[in-house]
Amino acid sequence: MAGDNEQLPTLVETPQMVSTKKMTVLKKGEYTLWSIRMEQYLTNTNYGLWEVILNGNGPISKTKDANGVENEVPPRTAQGLLARQRERKAKSTLLLALPGEHQLKFHGIEDAKELWATIKNRFGGNDQTKKMQKNVLKQHFENLYVSNTEGLDKAYDRFQRLISQLEVHGAPSQRDAKSQFLRALPSSWSNIALIMRNNDKLDTLDLDDLYNNLNVYEADIKGSKLSSSSSYADEVMFSFFANQSNSPQLDSEDLEQIDNDDKGRTWI
Repeated sequence: MAGDNEQLPTLVETPQMVSTKKMTVLKKGEYTLWSIRMEQYLTNTNYGLWEVILNGNGPISKTKDANGVENEVPPRTAQGLLARQRERKAKSTLLLALPGEHQLKFHGIEDAKELWATIKNRFGGNDQTKKMQKNVLKQHFENLYVSNTEGLDKAYDRFQRLISQLEVHGAPSQRDAKSQFLRALPSSWSNIALIMRNNDKLDTLDLDDLYNNLNVYEADIKGSKLSSSSSYADEVMFSFFANQSNSPQLDSEDLEQIDNDDKGRTWI
């Protein structure tokens, strides 16, 4: 039998630092998106911690001293020591992902699995609050507006964050998302946006492709003085779809038909 003073064998686990810069901190009303991102973060940086959060690490043995104070019993095996280290690291990771004002409140929870469940109960909301969140996000989507001073890049980043939040509740279709972004652009984009929204060839692009192509023409849009005719828009659109390898080019009849169909139409 091994003596009481015999040292435990060492199990070496490759150290994996928890970067708070990459980790998503929980924000009000964004629990579902936060929980998805935390799962992705942990499974990619240290899957062992995610397993501890999901399954627990077993109860921690405790004893009471003469004064009735409980103390943890130190692990007696290398495996037990490693499990205790993972437990503490998993709990610390979750605490670091909480806003500062909540860390002290949740610090007393003993293990990572219980902490994860408590965070869900506190911030996850019930069916009614989730429905309200979905309605608010839908309203933001439908009322999206891009100002002349915001710029295409910032507007697209804002739109992408909104789409990410909507995906939790059921994202709009790619067609609806692209059409809504085009509707939200400033009046200086109106001729081009109108042509693009009403052409079936828009379906060949994904949302990022749409942004990347629009970004090419932003400087021209800002520097041009668009008249009531669509001559400038026609020129840009011919160039736009000519760059799409899988899409046939628009011809003059396409553009004339769109102009005729959309005269007097009010945007929704």
